[in-house]
Amino acid sequence: MNNGEISGLLTLPLNKLIAMADETRQEYAGSKIELCSIINAKSGLCSQDCKFCAQSSRHSTGINSYSLKAKGEMLEAARRAKDIGAERFDIVTSGNRLTRDELSVVADTIHEISDKIGIKMCASLGSMEENDLRLLKKAGLTRYHHNLETSETYFSKVVTTHTFQDRIKTVKAAKKAGLEVCSGGIIGLGETFNDRIQMALILKELDVDSVPINILVPIKGTSFENNVALSGSEAIKTIALFRIILKGKTIKIAAGRESVLKDFQALAFMAGANGMLIGGYLTIKGRDVEEDWKLIREVEMLWKG
Repeated sequence: MNNGEISGLLTLPLNKLIAMADETRQEYAGSKIELCSIINAKSGLCSQDCKFCAQSSRHSTGINSYSLKAKGEMLEAARRAKDIGAERFDIVTSGNRLTRDELSVVADTIHEISDKIGIKMCASLGSMEENDLRLLKKAGLTRYHHNLETSETYFSKVVTTHTFQDRIKTVKAAKKAGLEVCSGGIIGLGETFNDRIQMALILKELDVDSVPINILVPIKGTSFENNVALSGSEAIKTIALFRIILKGKTIKIAAGRESVLKDFQALAFMAGANGMLIGGYLTIKGRDVEEDWKLIREVEMLWKG
């Protein structure tokens, strides 16, 4: 599919776009929903200036900041993740890079979780070199998460303390280290549909395995606190475009799904999504797990027709 054909999708009525995305999901991705759960293992005090983020030291958001959690806390969170039905558990830390000591603790924790709990391990630890990613893979890491956030064109309007190419470099390093890669972004930052399409095309070129789509929740105290919330229909249209472009990749709905999609979350799965975060986010509380499992059962029934 060339750029002209993709741009042409924008002119389709939403119901036709959803139907096309659902057919693509059925053909290339099947009918399995991937569930992931995360721990905010190190919070706040980040030197980067990402304008959407409550954890940036440039913002005054009143979040709880703390250094890297102890291994025992992360193990307990992994047990809870498995208990609520998550297939994957992701250790997430604030900041652009870990120290050597922090990396050592995370690697040891990944090894112990993999050995004792038996849940697939992911990590989102900022910028990282191939050798360190190989160390984490040896410890038991299966997938590395590092979002592109938006298109290369729009990136400097969102972040200035590092570059789009810095992010690409980490994604490529993770692939070279033999890891799966989870990489997506945030919609509702002020970007255009063309920016979203360009991000999807780059993710396709990078051959990432999983693509989380976050919908901006404007947080008081951040640079984007006054952004107008995205409409549910625009979010659904974006998810459908990503599915059509990315074919068989996991398309995961993440932060913002509750506040923007509200009672229409099942529609996201009819529009191509086949994964989601369960059990909450970094600085935003998610829905009750029981409500999410009701959604999952509803989606499975819809997919069966």
